[in-house]
Amino acid sequence: MPRTAILLGYAGLIPFVGLPVLALTGQLHYFQAYTYFVQYSAIILSFFGGMHYLDAIQNRRSNHQLYVSMLPSIVGWTSLVFLDGYLLLSVLSIAYIGMLMYDKYVLALEKDILLPYTFMRTMLTTIVVISHLFMASI
Repeated sequence: MPRTAILLGYAGLIPFVGLPVLALTGQLHYFQAYTYFVQYSAIILSFFGGMHYLDAIQNRRSNHQLYVSMLPSIVGWTSLVFLDGYLLLSVLSIAYIGMLMYDKYVLALEKDILLPYTFMRTMLTTIVVISHLFMASI
């Protein structure tokens, strides 16, 4: 996997880790930090659908993958519109875990890319879910 992709993946954690810390230390009001956090979370969740959209098109799949590729965006947006508090954080966390599991079993990447990608996604998703729990506990 390209080093840049790995660095960008881990750099994407900065808001997930930084916003709860800013709220906890009082440098950012909790409501602002929470709002920015869930908005960022929904946007990043949507990104994972794009992986499956591209995979389905490149590999000429007309199965469920193309439809599932739209779910992260729909779940992220409807969650932002209709949910709040712990429920919103919980739904987003579960969606991240669900996308990770779906990635592991459906993405048709070459082995030399799939294994490092899956490892990185597991690490990133673990930190993202812990960050959601941390935001909920503040």
